[in-house]
Amino acid sequence: MRRAAGTARCRFRCCTDTGHNFPEVIDFRDRLAVRTGDRLVVAHLEDSIARGTVRLAHPLESRNGHQSVTLLEAIDAHRFDCLVGGARRDEEKARAKERIFSHRDSFGQWQPKEQRPELWTLFNTRLKPGEHFRAFPISNWTELDVWLYIAREGIALPPIYYAHQRKVVRRRGLLVPLTPVTPAQPGEPVERLEVRFRTVGDMTCTCPVASAAASAAEVVAETLTVTVSERGATRMDDRSSDAAMERRKKEGYF
Repeated sequence: MRRAAGTARCRFRCCTDTGHNFPEVIDFRDRLAVRTGDRLVVAHLEDSIARGTVRLAHPLESRNGHQSVTLLEAIDAHRFDCLVGGARRDEEKARAKERIFSHRDSFGQWQPKEQRPELWTLFNTRLKPGEHFRAFPISNWTELDVWLYIAREGIALPPIYYAHQRKVVRRRGLLVPLTPVTPAQPGEPVERLEVRFRTVGDMTCTCPVASAAASAAEVVAETLTVTVSERGATRMDDRSSDAAMERRKKEGYF
């Protein structure tokens, strides 16, 4: 968010669109922005490709990691000084290294060794020109905390967070959804299963889990039994190496 000189504070919803997002999520996002009256700022990775700042090795390459470039371009264009996200420390090891206020330098990069202390929940919010913050207010929550809150407050979500029928193939221990950018490979049997998504990102790297949980209360009960974080259980991009997420965050990833 930012404050323009001589104006009241405006609320922005800023997001990056890789062009490979789940349609259900995009539809929900657009309807939510209309209902809340917030200004929706969408940075399209296709525009970065057209500018030449993002280059793909092949058309079906995962665009998830590339969206850091598009995000940084949007931050620079709109002069945002703070972006609020919903990341939590229990998602992934690199997330646990970050603070609630994550300082990013003028290149949009995160330096783990330069974390600012947050003793007694006091935050150093000083910025130099060109720098910005990523703020994670629910950093100390768990996946269970989130679902308990959703159930208590009756918060609406995109339907893919709940059980639904979807065609999938089994690949590297994951259920890969069949989409135009993740087709079945030769010889892979296609199954139609009841699944839900624990986390949602680019279609090229986000997988569902088998589940019959059709309500927030049922998801809470299911979450009580899981032993693997939602990213560990459903994200193909985090399986490339233990340092995959930390490397991307250093490059500007949210």
